[in-house]
Amino acid sequence: MFDAMTDTKRRVKLYALNADRQWDDRGTGHVSCTYVERLKGVSLLVRAEADGALLLESKIQHDTVYQKQQDTLIVWSEADNFDLALSFQEKAGCEEIWEKICSVQGKDPTIETTQDIVEESEDERFDDLSDSAPPVELPLCEIGRLKEIKDLFITCMATPLNKDRLAEAIENDGYVRKLVKLFNLCEDLNNLEGLHCLYDIVKNIFLINKNALFEMLFADDIIFDVIGCLEYDPTLPIRKYHRHHLKNVSKFKEVILITNLELLNKIHQTHRVQYIQDVVLPTPSVFEDNMLSALSSFIFFNKVEIVTLIQEDEKFLPDLLGQLQDESTPDSRKLELVQFLKEFCNFSQNLQPPQKEGFFRTLTSLGILPMLEMTLMSEDVNIKQAAIDILTILVEFSPSVIREYILQQSSDTVTQANGNEVELMLMNVIIEQMICDTDPDLGRAVQLMGVIRVLIDPENMLPSLSKVEKTDFLNYFYKHSVQILIGICCTQIILRNYF
Repeated sequence: MFDAMTDTKRRVKLYALNADRQWDDRGTGHVSCTYVERLKGVSLLVRAEADGALLLESKIQHDTVYQKQQDTLIVWSEADNFDLALSFQEKAGCEEIWEKICSVQGKDPTIETTQDIVEESEDERFDDLSDSAPPVELPLCEIGRLKEIKDLFITCMATPLNKDRLAEAIENDGYVRKLVKLFNLCEDLNNLEGLHCLYDIVKNIFLINKNALFEMLFADDIIFDVIGCLEYDPTLPIRKYHRHHLKNVSKFKEVILITNLELLNKIHQTHRVQYIQDVVLPTPSVFEDNMLSALSSFIFFNKVEIVTLIQEDEKFLPDLLGQLQDESTPDSRKLELVQFLKEFCNFSQNLQPPQKEGFFRTLTSLGILPMLEMTLMSEDVNIKQAAIDILTILVEFSPSVIREYILQQSSDTVTQANGNEVELMLMNVIIEQMICDTDPDLGRAVQLMGVIRVLIDPENMLPSLSKVEKTDFLNYFYKHSVQILIGICCTQIILRNYF
């Protein structure tokens, strides 16, 4: 047992898909595949890393569809469409458990799906047809046969069995790359009819909703060509120039040198796939719901991996926050850095609470709050706005972390500055920036007012610490901060009466 609980190869995160089609983190632990007498079969067991509690006990059923995705994921559905996923720390661990699942089901472990994925009920699984139905024969990839290819795809999409056979044919024949070559040829020849056909063909490949095809579509060397195919929607009067936008307008800017190529490639891929989902694909009503959830899952797990890789990088975050705190850093450079950090914090909003908390704790330990004090007081309104946005994200997720920092800051400052702490407090910096907002619409002031309201609200203080937090923080606030608010109110009343 001890070896199993310390083997990083079998270290996993367990996820469950909730009613909103979002993945909930059910905990980190170690997975094993063993016979369970009570269940009368070989089962997947996950025991919590912290205390050994049983997080998962799932018998491997012979008719359950298991999928291996992105080398480190195993996804399946249990009764009543209860979707589960194991995210492995190491590829070798994923392969080991996958081989055991395939062994129980009598399947070939070199495939990525243990069963044909059919979207009908048990009584409608075309059992009699599945063995006798011939494989889909794809036409040669030639310009003159594009309409034939398009019509074949549309026909196959009509039934789950044929859709799955079509997916197998595309995957086995390397058809995506052949279509991409044809796309480049059609663009060179300005063959608009062919490009319209390719739009429908590629759209239907997305509709198939198969992870192996997503991996092909999102390969680094062809993803822009795939996006190019989706620029030629025959139903739109004006073509959308998505590739130009991605390459020149919304291009990911590497503000800090990323030496980890795996991280860099994952960031680029996620940025592009997110754009495909949000902008390039037709409106969601055109697509099936499960297609949208499959893409969301693809992006979600990419983001989990990116956050993990960045936290494991010993130089990236310290370098970023260090440059932001360095007074010699030019404002133009600070703007790039703080906007990247804002984007990354927004990006982390999609994480589950335990992962998000770990990420923000890392940022706090590296000095994000002292950095925000400096950037909030910046004369550059864009830097100031980005700092306010980051602070808002932090406060909305964990106001107690901010309160803890302010109380510690107060204690340290009293010792070091003998009572001259008022001007140095993060809380007072927030209040002063709210008061001094130069925006005619008071947009930043309203945002900072919301931050203050959350921080001084006793209802959102941690239950286990509420008594201490309420006493200490509110005592601090009314002793050191409230006079600033009252002072400006009194000043405004005097000025109004005088003039």
